[in-house]
Amino acid sequence: LIIGAVVLVNWINFARGGKQIAAALGGRLVQPGTDEPLEQRAANIVQEMALAANMPVPSLFVLDEETGINAFAAGTSPANAVVAVTRGALTSLNRDQLQGVIGHEFSHILNGDMRISIKLIGILHGILLIGMTGHMVLRNLFYFGGGSRSRRSKKEGGGQIILVILALSVVAIIVGFIGVFFGNLIKAAVSRQREFLADASAVQFTRDPSGIADALKRIGGHSDGSRLESANASEASHLFFSQAVWAGIGGLWATHPPLTERIKAIDPSWNGKFDSSSSTTSSNTSRTSQVTSGFAGSAQGSQTAEIVSEETSGNLHSTTTTPINAIHAGLNVVGEPTLEHQQYASQLIEQLPPTLLDAVHDPYSARAVIFCFLLDSDQEVQKKQLQAIKAQTGDDFHRLVRRLQNHVDDLDVTKRLPVTDLAISSLRSISSKQYREFIKCFNTLIKADEKIDLFEWIMIQVISRHLKPQFEKIKPKRESHTALKKLQPDCETLLSAISEAGNDSEQAIQAFQAGANSLQELSLVPVKGNQSSLRGLAQALENLSSASAKDRRRLIDACALAVEADGIITWQEAELLRGVADLLDCPIPPLLPS
Repeated sequence: LIIGAVVLVNWINFARGGKQIAAALGGRLVQPGTDEPLEQRAANIVQEMALAANMPVPSLFVLDEETGINAFAAGTSPANAVVAVTRGALTSLNRDQLQGVIGHEFSHILNGDMRISIKLIGILHGILLIGMTGHMVLRNLFYFGGGSRSRRSKKEGGGQIILVILALSVVAIIVGFIGVFFGNLIKAAVSRQREFLADASAVQFTRDPSGIADALKRIGGHSDGSRLESANASEASHLFFSQAVWAGIGGLWATHPPLTERIKAIDPSWNGKFDSSSSTTSSNTSRTSQVTSGFAGSAQGSQTAEIVSEETSGNLHSTTTTPINAIHAGLNVVGEPTLEHQQYASQLIEQLPPTLLDAVHDPYSARAVIFCFLLDSDQEVQKKQLQAIKAQTGDDFHRLVRRLQNHVDDLDVTKRLPVTDLAISSLRSISSKQYREFIKCFNTLIKADEKIDLFEWIMIQVISRHLKPQFEKIKPKRESHTALKKLQPDCETLLSAISEAGNDSEQAIQAFQAGANSLQELSLVPVKGNQSSLRGLAQALENLSSASAKDRRRLIDACALAVEADGIITWQEAELLRGVADLLDCPIPPLLPS
């Protein structure tokens, strides 16, 4: 009962994201747009990797008091994840090494490792509490045992009660010790193998084995290694990039494989010498020329699918082409974006107008960027929206929206959601009052034209999923692994909505069939009307989130088959697929032009 209660309380606390864990370990939130060079370098890496994975940018924390080289990711899902690095990692690693470390942590975010790690923290804390309770009662007995109250108790026959309490305390201490001993063994066993997998994912992500390998060599040669001083480090030791606390006799409780084994797995030619230098000069080696055809060049032959942008809000026009199997190339690496995706994200950030980039990095103006996305192309509706902004937020904010409006209108359609992801990261820093004002105005703009288009629906889902839990009490979802057979109506609703996006009725039937063929055990049939509307889709996605990770990935795969069935991928389809994948905790890398 004690362990169960503690696990429940921890799960409720952690359901709002990894920021509680980061704060408990002494982390300080790095504000977007920080002017501290080392922190900005780390923030840039986190931004690039998040956009390459097609997910909102996690909050970045720095553990200022920790001189050891380490990092961790925490959260219950990509939607509320945070990334934290120690001050030692910032000052001791160059950019390539830090990129390897953060790539390792992103693997934990995208592959669901964090959820398991959070559960382990709750269970171990519950077991530890039993032993702590025994210690506390025992200390109090010894502290008060010699006083006059104790002597009076003995005369009145209270000595037997004290002996019973003493015995229970000793039992609690023994039970707590046994539980923590075996709990740490389980934690170590679960964690060690996942560290090898995360190292491999980081190498695939950065296409630079030397980055993470050199970071591990620097840890081996660093005076403080990867050790942490925080009193709470032992409970969260399995979250870190490298061994953060004492590993027990003979490494019995080691949550990470030995450094030598990890380095050898990445760099078999390693000479066994650690790096004890203090230089943090960033590598000047350009890897761009070494990149193979990779994601963008993976199409067979010359067949391409045209991706057509259709005006949905503002002056957003773009036409480009991409290989017909581009989406599936992305799906084959769900949770494992490649260097090409990271380069795409880096170039996307560089190509943004400086005014717009500064705006999304500031919590105040990031709200204005979101409002600009919601301004309607119809001048009458837009006038009504701007008046609402002025009435609800004031003249100064209204002028800011008008100043940013042209930059947003000129933005390529493919950059809308990535810019939204950058803005979401900044919006996590606003106050509760500012959040309430933001949501009120956001809803007003959405309702201005008395209808909701696809992009507005995606924006609503993004805000609800990635911002709402930060400011509102959300009941944590009970984890389940519902079979797809029981979710067949929801599967039909999802696949129907995907098939109807950007297609006429005949094309929609063909698209649906293409996706349904990959889920033959369900015998899916298309649905019409309200059930396949955006409102019905939202409910279906809520139900489908209870499916296992493997089944959710299969659903995304079926949706991708439907999207590319006619050889033409509209940005409506691409954005909807991206939104669905995000809502099902299966983010897929972005489509890249060939």
